[in-house]
Amino acid sequence: MTPTYNRVYLTAMGYELGPQIVTSAELEVRLESAYAKLKLQAGQLEAWTGIVERRWWEPRARLSVGATAAARKALANASVQPADLGVVIYAGVCRENFEPATACAVADALGVRGNASVFDLSNACLGVLNGMLDIANRIELGQIRAGLVVSCESAREINEIVIANLLDGSSMEARDGLDMAQFAEALATFTGGSGAVAMLLTDGSFGGAKGHRLCGAVSHVAPEHHDLCRWGLEETGAAVGGHQFAQYMKTDSVAVLKHGVQLGQQTWQAFLGDMAWSASQVDRIICHQVGSGHQDAILRSLQIPREKDYTTYRFLGNMGTAALPVTAAIAEERGVLKAGQKIGFLGIGSGLTCLMMGFEW
Repeated sequence: MTPTYNRVYLTAMGYELGPQIVTSAELEVRLESAYAKLKLQAGQLEAWTGIVERRWWEPRARLSVGATAAARKALANASVQPADLGVVIYAGVCRENFEPATACAVADALGVRGNASVFDLSNACLGVLNGMLDIANRIELGQIRAGLVVSCESAREINEIVIANLLDGSSMEARDGLDMAQFAEALATFTGGSGAVAMLLTDGSFGGAKGHRLCGAVSHVAPEHHDLCRWGLEETGAAVGGHQFAQYMKTDSVAVLKHGVQLGQQTWQAFLGDMAWSASQVDRIICHQVGSGHQDAILRSLQIPREKDYTTYRFLGNMGTAALPVTAAIAEERGVLKAGQKIGFLGIGSGLTCLMMGFEW
């Protein structure tokens, strides 16, 4: 059954975007020798993904700083002080350390002290939505009055690594050489963007506007497909006194799309049934932002009219856990989401996991 809520509100949102704009054309210039090796024409990256540009943070930017900036914007839009927060969750794929939790640096910067829970949560691109549900459950149970989930994602570092690897493979000195299969595995990497977000949930007992009521949520999973999209560390060889590791990202984009759409269909039907909503009653949706192919496939499979969707991927790329909530915040800023509407947040992440949340705006 879908978790249902009677006293949980999305009271405020805040976001921060990486300051450096990186176009798909600029990435292709850097990949010129790889394109020549594979006989690819310029313009293919935008044609394949629909992404014109994305954002990057400056080199060596700290994730907790971006997340804190977004958090301060969210708190500034509400009558909630750091002392009121019962929980602070950092839910990004990118983190500053194995330990301590990146949430600790954010909580410290905000001035959160004393009787509060502070921790990291990880679930690929669904992390922020999962964090919102954790906070919602605590509020519904009466354990806390307010909680904050934050995230900051950075695409610069993994893009630099993948570009370097592709250029090495396309060089004349490369023994095995670059092939199209290797490029296809790297393609999803180039959709990545950088941004930070904060979502403040409360029980509506603070001064000012309560915000948007969370009605319910439903999750479905297909963990048998957990190997289709991977981002982590791999051993690159022996180093003095131990082993050497480097980041890698590999995605079977075709299989992720195929099985992700199937999982999305199952989740959508369960979501509508458990929420007691018809598809026509859903006024607007905000989906996880991947690219044009994914958007077209999911809208077609769920039979959702394009005009009900709102997207940012064309100019922000895929910001991981921040993609959907930043898009929601921008949609609210621009008056796309209106009071009284039924709004669906439709999230999907590597694993594969799917989570859909329903709001009365």
